Amino acid sequence: MIIIGLADVHGSLTAIERMKDILSSADLVLFVGDITHFGKAPETGQVVAPVAQSAKKTLAVSGNCDYPEVGAYLDDHGVSLHGRGEMIDGIGFVGVGGSLVTPFRTPNEYSESQLEGFMDRGFAQLPKGTDAPLVLVSHQPPINTHCDRLATGSHVGSQAVRQFIETYRPLVCFTGHIHESAAIDTIGDTRIVNPGMLANGQYAYAEIRGRGVETLEIRSV
Repeated sequence: MIIIGLADVHGSLTAIERMKDILSSADLVLFVGDITHFGKAPETGQVVAPVAQSAKKTLAVSGNCDYPEVGAYLDDHGVSLHGRGEMIDGIGFVGVGGSLVTPFRTPNEYSESQLEGFMDRGFAQLPKGTDAPLVLVSHQPPINTHCDRLATGSHVGSQAVRQFIETYRPLVCFTGHIHESAAIDTIGDTRIVNPGMLANGQYAYAEIRGRGVETLEIRSV
């Protein structure tokens, strides 16, 4: 399975326009939050609709800079993965949107316990007893990796997201939120990728074959 991860679009359509051929070649395109820049449903449609038209399959979680109407749009169009679990071609996907509380009082923020609840709810929707490979899609990165570090060096990721990864050991965690922390890291056997802002032309590219990650890269368009 070829997966494209688009994080922190912030309403920028330029990179999406340039990615049409890339998007159409993927089996799955993931929006990893901050689809809009403090936008609502109309702005969401401007970003998501052209991707959904190009891609074979699209799933999405909203970010902290997305108003609740963004999540409603994703629900209404059948692409939301927030607090949900879905099986695609033998791989389980679990998603959680929003972020931890920030100093900026953005419109889509949660506590650690709420993030934990969303992930647990999504995991519970996968077939019981499945040992299928798992992928986590979380706008908020796990704590203490190269993917959650501010320019000051402080780590601002989520303990709940890290605990989910340590417990369920997904193959990959697609994340974003911390623009200056574009990186690939690992927690145990789990690969963590924060591609940085799509608005700056960066995206995540992954190939999953069987029960392993064959390729995981941050690419530019």
